[in-house]
Amino acid sequence: MRVSKSKALAGLLVAWSCMMVVGADAFHSRHPIASLPRKDLLPVPSSLAKQQTTPSDENEAGEESSSSSPGEMIPRGGGGTSIKQTPPPQPSLAEFRKFALPCLGLWVAQPLLSLVDTAFVGLSGEASASASQLAALGPATTFFDGATYLFAFLNVATTNLYSSARAQRGDQSDKSESVVRTASRVATRCGFGIMFFLLAFSRPLLALYIGKEATNSPGLLDSAVEYVKIRAFSLPTSLFGGVVQAACLGGQDSVTPLVAIIWSTVINVIGDYLLVKQLGMGLRGAAIATLAAQLGGTVALIGPARRKLVRDGTFGLIKKPLPTADSVSGTVFLSFAAPVLTLILGKLAAFGFLTNSAAGVPGQPTPLASHQIILSLFFFASPFLEVISQTAQSFIPGFLAPVNDHVAKMKSKNPKYDESTDPLVQPWKQSAFDVGTTLLKLGFVSGSIIASLAAMVPAFRGSMLTSDPTLQAAVKPLAKYLWLGAFLTAPVAVSEGCLLARRELKFLASVYLISTALLPPALLRVKLSGGNVEQVWACFAVFQLFRALCFAGRIWSGPVARRIGGMLGLSQPSKQRGTSS
Repeated sequence: MRVSKSKALAGLLVAWSCMMVVGADAFHSRHPIASLPRKDLLPVPSSLAKQQTTPSDENEAGEESSSSSPGEMIPRGGGGTSIKQTPPPQPSLAEFRKFALPCLGLWVAQPLLSLVDTAFVGLSGEASASASQLAALGPATTFFDGATYLFAFLNVATTNLYSSARAQRGDQSDKSESVVRTASRVATRCGFGIMFFLLAFSRPLLALYIGKEATNSPGLLDSAVEYVKIRAFSLPTSLFGGVVQAACLGGQDSVTPLVAIIWSTVINVIGDYLLVKQLGMGLRGAAIATLAAQLGGTVALIGPARRKLVRDGTFGLIKKPLPTADSVSGTVFLSFAAPVLTLILGKLAAFGFLTNSAAGVPGQPTPLASHQIILSLFFFASPFLEVISQTAQSFIPGFLAPVNDHVAKMKSKNPKYDESTDPLVQPWKQSAFDVGTTLLKLGFVSGSIIASLAAMVPAFRGSMLTSDPTLQAAVKPLAKYLWLGAFLTAPVAVSEGCLLARRELKFLASVYLISTALLPPALLRVKLSGGNVEQVWACFAVFQLFRALCFAGRIWSGPVARRIGGMLGLSQPSKQRGTSS
């Protein structure tokens, strides 16, 4: 009976949240777009303010205003046949900090929810029960977070396309709004699809995921399946909230989503304390608390976000707005998002192989439980570095999007046009390169600090996450591999963000395909030879190193080689060192 009550509560929560999302959208759909004034609700950063007010743009705006409809009153920066010879000033450290610190809260939120669940479940009840519950929580959270992360390509596409639309057409333009509405519709449909899929097939998939040896542990599979099914009810609103949050970040507004995340975190902590600690509901209570937290956070985001992102306050979930010349269709959106899916699948496969290998080593459930602790710490440390990747995706398109617009127009006029010889293009690309270099330096500093702090927990303070002495001893040797994996995340994340901003999707996808193909044989060898969790995490450290060398080398190897050659007198270092790599 307790199980049925918890599922009924989960159903009521998701129904309430969906009604809030769809109902609010329907209520505001009565206002036609043309009747609303256009005004800048998302502030333009100072580094890009001059870019949208060039003389050529003002002339074009004057020409367009005579022939456009009354509703078309948005200045369209970057719409001229040429760009300024001097790009706008590069963002200062203060601007990076103003954006990145609130954004950090957004990246920390998801792993924080899982880490809070891990801590409450691990510290509640007897020591033996703690290890058993953690062993079930490990594959359950990894499996569910993986299913959610599978659709992160929607967020990446939304941030990139929205940021580029703002740089090309200005704030609150038809193009930027169409990105938000298209992403919202696609994300909501994907959310309902994956929700029904998990409710129907979570048991056989989890059994395959954790392996035969772990499945034979009493109650492990049942607890993991129940946890996944309860949290599945949050997916429609969770994916919808994800793309809305991504659009805010693309507009360099990280404060609005942060407020919603604060609500989500508070709800999760209170729910875990009441349901897990006080009522002793274990994994079931942790799942319900996290479900409520995710739904509450999405509802808190909707109100302020719709006022900033869309002029009529609707996301087009019920009635699709009439397309305009600047509208971004679902086909265009997915054409960018689809290659990013390859990146997401590569990451998911890597962590899935890790958990599967940890579940297959002898001595269960301690190895799998220790793996869950280290994995949770890694996921908690990663956002401190992934936020720099998000910063690159939000700031670099401001320098590249006007250039891409200019190059496209020049090629349409002259098919033989070569952008590498255009003196107008090179300074803009150089500025984008310099922004990426600054972020890489920040990444190395942040990576050293964050990796060291994260590794200290299993090395010296394992009692913070589990009351089982055996488990505390098992996580100590894993601290060094946690440090390596977390530190190498810095160059991986920063380089990946720069490459996404440059839209080098084919290169990113090829590296992930190669690295993902090489990791399973190494992990399978560990599993078949009766290895331990230390060897599993050593393989992950090598995996991170391979990606770091490939991604960073793609951007910086050419300029570094030319500079070294210049120092040795072999060649002259290029002044435009960042534009040809």
